[in-house]
Amino acid sequence: MAHAKAHPEHHINMVPGDVAPTVLIVEDRAQVLLFAQLVDEAHPVAEKREYVTCTGQTGGVPVSCTSTGMGCPATSIGVEELYHIGAKNILRLGTCMPIQPRVRPGDLIVATGAVRDEHTSEEYISKEYPAVADYRLVRALSDACLGLGSRFHTGIVRTHDAYYLESPGSGGREQRLMPWVDLGVLGVDLESSVLFVLASMSGYRAGALLLARDPGSDNAGQIAEEETASLLKAGIAAARILASRGLAG
Repeated sequence: MAHAKAHPEHHINMVPGDVAPTVLIVEDRAQVLLFAQLVDEAHPVAEKREYVTCTGQTGGVPVSCTSTGMGCPATSIGVEELYHIGAKNILRLGTCMPIQPRVRPGDLIVATGAVRDEHTSEEYISKEYPAVADYRLVRALSDACLGLGSRFHTGIVRTHDAYYLESPGSGGREQRLMPWVDLGVLGVDLESSVLFVLASMSGYRAGALLLARDPGSDNAGQIAEEETASLLKAGIAAARILASRGLAG
């Protein structure tokens, strides 16, 4: 008797076998196009809403890249569906606002964990449950940055929901951020904590590599592609490292 064909996931529009075991998730579909220029044998897989996917190879290792948009709700949908179709390692390659003086714009941050200051993950489990990255992915991302000679930091970030509330120029911003600065939090982003929570709950591995960006920089647009390329190269290198350590499945 013939088996029924798998139904595509509702949002990412893919079925098991459509992505590699290691998937890089990015915020913008334009970053998926840049990813395609950095790997071998790149080919588009699916496109629906903000979720665009491309798969290629790096050193013979398959790797996929999916855009998930901005914010925890869209990210949670994307990563849940990627897990459903077989993703084993999900590496978030995104941006954050640095809040420590030693973290300069253009630096990379390997997140070891995230403050759960957003509300999507609360729909799954209470705040007592920690948001931590898989230590093997932390190591792979750190080793990738070292190999590429990238300036990077490791530590905790804070995920929240209101982008403009803590952008430069918003009222009371310094007072709201200072407690987190004093506690050693490296930067603020919009997605990492929900990725870490869902991964720990579900059993896949998750990590995050974040590019420190100054939202008020006058030349942010001019350096965006070069910085994004360095971010993607580090993620691609991490995919090779994971495969070499037997973590590609």
